[in-house]
Amino acid sequence: MVNVAITGNARGIMLLVAACMLPGISVAAWLTGPALLLNVVLATVLAISTEAVCLKAQGKAWNSPRMVDGSSLVTALILAVAMPPAVPLGVLALATISAIALGKYAYGGLGNNVFNPAMVGYVVALLSFPLALSSWPDQIDGLSGATALTAFKYRGGATVDEIWLAGNGFGSLGGIHSEWINATFLIGGLALMALRLAAWRVTAGMLTSLGVLALAGYDNGGSTSLGSPLYHFFTGGTMLAAFFVVTDPVTHPSSQRGQWLFGLLVGTLTFCIRAFGSNPDGIAYAVLLGNAAAPYLDRRLLAPPAHG
Repeated sequence: MVNVAITGNARGIMLLVAACMLPGISVAAWLTGPALLLNVVLATVLAISTEAVCLKAQGKAWNSPRMVDGSSLVTALILAVAMPPAVPLGVLALATISAIALGKYAYGGLGNNVFNPAMVGYVVALLSFPLALSSWPDQIDGLSGATALTAFKYRGGATVDEIWLAGNGFGSLGGIHSEWINATFLIGGLALMALRLAAWRVTAGMLTSLGVLALAGYDNGGSTSLGSPLYHFFTGGTMLAAFFVVTDPVTHPSSQRGQWLFGLLVGTLTFCIRAFGSNPDGIAYAVLLGNAAAPYLDRRLLAPPAHG
């Protein structure tokens, strides 16, 4: 992916990324209601306002190029979709302000941050108000705390078929809303790849490891099944994360091998948290842990070979 920190064309790139998110956002709003659109507006206004305050604190002009680079818009869109549609506005505000102030400007701004800002804001809100982020209407799914993921996680000794027949409806596209939402983020993500605006190795690595581990843990739907690859791909925020979060060029490795390893790591961690952790989903945690490993991967894989 083009390094937006050094090309000088960050605004155009970020606007294209935002445009590729529109199919997923539109379908999510159609399925979950107009509250999502309110979240989009509020998160966008707060992200831009927080960025303006941070720039002012740094002694930079309000019309600084960073103010119009578009990265805060993308962060706001990711947070708005990741949050439940009916999340308290104060929780959304906390997530958005934390994303920009802590996730981005605490490190100096675009191009200097170690962690994905949207995931920083999301985890701050998740740790502070876990119940608010798990309160979804029936049949609505999100990045962490989706009804399908929750039903599967806490199914007891029930088989997969028993869980879905009980009313979740997963497996027939449209049986639950997250299938449609993930499908449209997949379409937007493929458009992003076609425009060569994302590192495809990162996405491929994440989906490969997630799919392979799911296949290994799937026992044709028995009571001990860890979920099929289809289930892991189309529940929660998998496609949103695979195409629009892990592909953040600032927070993933720049080397090709590093990108593969980064994606494989995020996919592996996502599966492990879903299958064995205490949370139904763990994409946000997986991304942040992968971000922490990214500098090491680059140093190891880009370092000159040792002599002797």
